[in-house]
Amino acid sequence: MLNETVACLLNEQINKEFYSAYLYLDFSNYFAAKGLNGFANWYKIQAQEERDHAMLFYQYLHNNGAKVTLDAIAKPDGGEPDSDMAVLKAGLDHELYVTGLINGIYAAAYENKDFRTMQFLDWFVKEQGEEEANATDLIAKMELFGSDPKGLYMLNSELAARAYSAPSLVL
Repeated sequence: MLNETVACLLNEQINKEFYSAYLYLDFSNYFAAKGLNGFANWYKIQAQEERDHAMLFYQYLHNNGAKVTLDAIAKPDGGEPDSDMAVLKAGLDHELYVTGLINGIYAAAYENKDFRTMQFLDWFVKEQGEEEANATDLIAKMELFGSDPKGLYMLNSELAARAYSAPSLVL
């Protein structure tokens, strides 16, 4: 049986992950409207990953006898970005925020000696490190190549080649 505080935080994380999916779909829309379909693809895949993360939390709660409550998903609140780089930096800021959320759940699990949840969260801790690195790398590439039309074309083509793969976390 899960600790009530830990279960509540896990349940809230479902909503946060679905919000992340909405946010990344919003970013995808932004880039699609600009004709940068590779960037749009990259963020569409990010949205799929976030949806999968939400479902992993959902299933974990079910597997551990906890009640799942689905709340309304907020509309992305960033407004209309003023540049491509602003979108990329907002993506990194959001990943840093999610890392903080995961760390908070981990701390609560640790405090309650909920070792099963800590083990479950280990995958998300690693995943967040990868997400931050990917967002940072994308910003660095945009800084290097984004102002050159040929460089932007090549970067857009690289991002268009990204393919979706479901997470391999065993619950």
